[in-house]
Amino acid sequence: MSDGRKTIVVGVTGGIAAYKTCELVRALVRDGYRVKVVMTEAATRFVSPLTFRTLSAEPVTVSMWADEPDAKIHHISLAEEADLMVIAPCTANVIAKIAHGRADDMLTTTALATEAPLVIAPAMNVHMWRKDVTQRNVAVLRSRGAVVIDPTHGELACGDVGEGRLASVESIVEAVAAEAVRVRDLMGKHVLVTAGGTHEPIDPVRYIGNHSSGKTGFAVAEEAARRGARVFLVTGPSHLPDPFGCEVVRVQTALQMRAAVLARADAADVIVMSAAVADFRPATASSDKIKKTDAPAQITLERNPDILSELGARNGGAVLVGFAAETSEVEENAKAKLEAKCCDLIVANDVSDPVLGFGTDENRVLLVTRDAVERLDVLPKAAIAREILDRAVRLLEER
Repeated sequence: MSDGRKTIVVGVTGGIAAYKTCELVRALVRDGYRVKVVMTEAATRFVSPLTFRTLSAEPVTVSMWADEPDAKIHHISLAEEADLMVIAPCTANVIAKIAHGRADDMLTTTALATEAPLVIAPAMNVHMWRKDVTQRNVAVLRSRGAVVIDPTHGELACGDVGEGRLASVESIVEAVAAEAVRVRDLMGKHVLVTAGGTHEPIDPVRYIGNHSSGKTGFAVAEEAARRGARVFLVTGPSHLPDPFGCEVVRVQTALQMRAAVLARADAADVIVMSAAVADFRPATASSDKIKKTDAPAQITLERNPDILSELGARNGGAVLVGFAAETSEVEENAKAKLEAKCCDLIVANDVSDPVLGFGTDENRVLLVTRDAVERLDVLPKAAIAREILDRAVRLLEER
């Protein structure tokens, strides 16, 4: 916006708690945000669009079919304008739609189209909230990076008592403010991220590699782009699509990754080395497939370059984040790696846990700096990416 205000798109769904959204809009406007409201048809049965138009001093959108003939497609323009989108209250129905990519009204279409962070404040009957399917849908949204403000316990409009009441306006405003700070805290910065494993060829068919999926690195890259950074992602082989807003270089081997990283490192303000680079490669790789009858009894290996150590030794001024995948003594090994590689932050996890780590959507990590060790709970990798970049921003500010 030309006046410098951040734009918050507030989605309102059809629940009795919609009246509380009036106070939410008032509070956000009072705090200096530009607020644009989009409502479902059902929401208009509880609060009129005129009320929100009066509180926000902005047009209120309900229908997908109200655009002027020559105007930009409205759900796209709303999605692009949004620095942040918050849906409060969010019914079980709309949670399910967003979780499964349905877009059949202005609110869900805008939510699907936007690249802005999403804050969701559910409100519904306690039995609906507790249903396994609802909890699975909420988990899906969290895994994609949405901030979900759980409903509170109390007497509900239907007379039941339990979880389902919309969180307090103060709690929602606090969550919105926290996300709004993140929205552009990397504006003008260059962030270099590595992801995935590397494949070190034995012959055209076989290689030495590991189980890394690249999910954490891709999540970090996408989160950095959302926060305004220019992002370079160097990734080993991965089936994941390019993150939105990132320049992506796909490589196969450790030597290729080293070349791509060093070519971009001097321009970086933050370097996040999440790739699981193979420590060794075959000393020679056959140009033809090795037949089983001709296979050698042994393969001679040679050490790959330690890219993280090289970056630490260069001391180029960037905040340097390394990763430590350990099977024992996780904290001790992470602290040792922090010092040995001259890193500012080490993200460490125990890869011996069969349900966390490589290839999963969740992980449990330690964040180790020279001053502290933080143990995070099991979190979606999108949330871990947010935590990593929060620390990186603080380290940047301290320089």
